[in-house]
Amino acid sequence: MSLGTRLQFEQPPGHRSDGRFLALTERLHDAIDRGVDYLLSLQASEGYWLGELESDTTLESDYIFYLNVIGKAHPERVAKLANYVRRRQLEDGGWNIYYGGPSELNATVKAYVALRLAGDSPDSEHLRRACRRVHELGGLEASNSYTRLYLALVGAVVWDMVPAVPPEIMLLPNWFAINIYAMSSWTRGIVIPLTILYAHKPRFAVPGGISVDALYRDPSRKALAFDWDKQLFSWRNFFLAIDRGFKLYERVPWKPLRQRALRQAQQWLLDHIERSEGLAAIYPAMMNAIFALLALGHSPDDPLTAREIGEFSRFEIEEGDTIRVQPCVSPVWDTAIAMVALEEAGLPPDHPVLIEAAGWLLKKQIVGPGDWMVKTPGVMPGGWAFEFRNDFYPDVDDTAFVLMALQRVDYPDKVRMEAATRHGLTWLLAMQNDDGGWGAFDHNNDHQFLCQIPFADHNAMIDPSTADVTARVVECLGRYGWPATHPVIERAVKFLLKDQTDEGPWFGRWGVNYVYGTSGVLRALETVALTAREYCQRAVQWLRAVQNSDGGFGESIASYYDPALKGRGVSTASQTAWGLIGLLAAGETDDPAVASAVTHLVEQQQSDGSWAENEFTGTGFPCVFYLKYHLYRNYFPLYALARYRNMTQGKSQFCALQVKPGEFERLEASQVNG
Repeated sequence: MSLGTRLQFEQPPGHRSDGRFLALTERLHDAIDRGVDYLLSLQASEGYWLGELESDTTLESDYIFYLNVIGKAHPERVAKLANYVRRRQLEDGGWNIYYGGPSELNATVKAYVALRLAGDSPDSEHLRRACRRVHELGGLEASNSYTRLYLALVGAVVWDMVPAVPPEIMLLPNWFAINIYAMSSWTRGIVIPLTILYAHKPRFAVPGGISVDALYRDPSRKALAFDWDKQLFSWRNFFLAIDRGFKLYERVPWKPLRQRALRQAQQWLLDHIERSEGLAAIYPAMMNAIFALLALGHSPDDPLTAREIGEFSRFEIEEGDTIRVQPCVSPVWDTAIAMVALEEAGLPPDHPVLIEAAGWLLKKQIVGPGDWMVKTPGVMPGGWAFEFRNDFYPDVDDTAFVLMALQRVDYPDKVRMEAATRHGLTWLLAMQNDDGGWGAFDHNNDHQFLCQIPFADHNAMIDPSTADVTARVVECLGRYGWPATHPVIERAVKFLLKDQTDEGPWFGRWGVNYVYGTSGVLRALETVALTAREYCQRAVQWLRAVQNSDGGFGESIASYYDPALKGRGVSTASQTAWGLIGLLAAGETDDPAVASAVTHLVEQQQSDGSWAENEFTGTGFPCVFYLKYHLYRNYFPLYALARYRNMTQGKSQFCALQVKPGEFERLEASQVNG
């Protein structure tokens, strides 16, 4: 399918009329056309886009463990999962958590356990190397709390090695500083099933049992994770003291609040399984929920458990003699970004592809209650989730991107589109935090001290405001006509200024890393005409300074561990697109850095219109979990190239609907009066 009509491309001011520029111009047209055709070819018949979401081998390792626990470890299935794990072992014997990264302790421990369950001998050469690498990385005693908890479920380690996760936390009131809604949404999904498991302490049987004694570097130091902080008075020591108190409480036979707490945890679990495709529609919450149902007496074939098992199995991707597992699926996210890229590339606003995609997104708008309502009482729903169905957890980033995608579609049902937009904007505004920024799923979820709880070592205990999500909302509001002088935007910009680093860039919470964060903020501030400000120019100068000699941009995940590596790494398609988008926000299309980035993307495009990319450029939990969105390398470069072309010819974007502040307030008032 072809775009059909090509936009006229004019030479930008300041460029010479030489053959090299004219050749690049022609190649740019072709690159955009082929990029459009390729993206159109990926659309599902229902109207959405969905790319693979790849992560590290901890998922396949956990999945082998999980299949053994639920009694569904079919030999062929396990063998294919094990093949995938074995082939990703590094030369030093370990496994990493991102492409090109070093061995990581928890990934290596989990791979060792999984391959033992798959039948590999501990005396095999690859497992001997894995065991040595575990010792070099600190031993099993240095692994995180979730690794140890899963091992406790099968009796491989004692429960004293596991942080206390008592169900009594369910009884803490919402106004109290520590309660389940002070935790991030994904932590609730992970932890609440674990409270059921911690209370019951089941010992699930796995064929042949499992021993991990060989993985301890120093068996006498099994409680290493619970060592006191050297500073006497610290939040870590405070929570370690509470942890020890709860463990003493566990040994007491009389627990007056236990049954009440368990009933609340169980009810929360059952409620949240509804209106979603599995608990929180994400690993590991879904796996933990299945384990919790087993602990509550449900068999794997019980209709409720079987439904959860079926939803979890949809994350499998079988290919040849391997099976890999996705942590979740991203259809709403992929669809919104693909639409914005195609719209920028010149697809007519009434094109059937966009109409169909918009109709699919409108059906996915969430109109029911969710966890976010606890801290925003009285606000009507109206957001979008990341997945096909996850009604309890709409998120700010998806909602903003969906609203931007829908704005440029000439949808036949104007009334429906306007209502969806109004509800979406209302929800977005309600989710603005007191500091002026936005988090992903929760409102004012920023109690930093909670990150010192012993089971908070997944580095995502809270959901505070971040620059990248805040920028997305500002960009959305700017596109809808909101000016920089509006109080909502002013508060957001104040947050962004406070969050900017001294060198000029912004940290990327959900994408790798400073290139992602900086690009998003500059694009957002462009929509509200602030990029001429000094703080934006510093960010643009930083982008120019970190651009690679090949014209591309790249940043290693290592920048999360070492800030000195900001913006440093091999050029990738997605990060080059982000860098180019950030540069273009400054409005200087004749900047040599812009031309170099455009040339890089054009030259790196493959013959079918796609781009290649091995690196992980998405972030789950910094320093813990990373992602490779397989469509990032295609729709972001297409958008960036089309954006460049449109800017050089002075083309304005089509907007089917603008809802400026005054109009928005009138619409809201008429809704209330109606």
